[in-house]
Amino acid sequence: MTISSERFRYDGADGTGLAAVRWSGTAKPRAVIQLAHGAGEHSMRYLEPLTPIIEAGYVVYGADHRGHGMTAGVANLGDFGPGGPVAAIDDMAVLARLIRKREPGLPLVLLGHSMGAMFARIWLGEHSALINALVLSGTAGPGPMSGHDLNAGLTPRRTPYDWLTRDEAEVDRYISDPLCGIRLTPDSRASFLSLRDRPLDLPKLASAREGLPVYIFAGDADPINEGLVRLRPLVDAFEAALFDVTLRVYPGGRHEILFELNRAEIVADLQAWLDTHVPRDG
Repeated sequence: MTISSERFRYDGADGTGLAAVRWSGTAKPRAVIQLAHGAGEHSMRYLEPLTPIIEAGYVVYGADHRGHGMTAGVANLGDFGPGGPVAAIDDMAVLARLIRKREPGLPLVLLGHSMGAMFARIWLGEHSALINALVLSGTAGPGPMSGHDLNAGLTPRRTPYDWLTRDEAEVDRYISDPLCGIRLTPDSRASFLSLRDRPLDLPKLASAREGLPVYIFAGDADPINEGLVRLRPLVDAFEAALFDVTLRVYPGGRHEILFELNRAEIVADLQAWLDTHVPRDG
């Protein structure tokens, strides 16, 4: 099946220009997925793993966050700018409203990975009315991590990024991509860590839309969730907010679960959840 690709730019809330892409197949559209990628990467990486879902009728929009991908360019990677990551979260709301105008009547799903998942859980407190469902991968609850060696315990240790996935070809592809690699500027790193460690705003979560379908999928070997210990508080908080939460854990899976060795199974499971939980009418 042919995938149509449209690149475009839009302005964030403060006028900053952002690079975005829209993918669609030939099937009748049934919903839209808004992608919020992780730190040190960009949206274009997700075309390959999400192709089966696009072919099934899901339109995908992805935007490169400030300091990332084609929004930043190689020269400015890792610099969120004066607005910091909070401005990147505001950008997500601007894009969601733009999608609603461009794709009237279609349900909207927010899919956040890693940093994008962190942004999504903060964004959710004020913007849950914009979406029909939430999907998170490579995520955990807020708070400092116990260690800094993300490759700890892995054998063999070929590269600094083995913790991303067991698929060595994908690790090598990540390393060779000039728009990939985690290299935040000092100011951007400080603001990012401050945001990551901010406690969950439970009152705001409680005010979000009751019954919101939420799908969280993770590998139990992802160092970010530390053996799922850092993931459980997030799931508990979402359930306490009366969201309709589904947690799917893949044994041996590492951080980039959509790029894992068994990604065909993982993507099929995600599509099955979307087909069941995303309404056909917006």
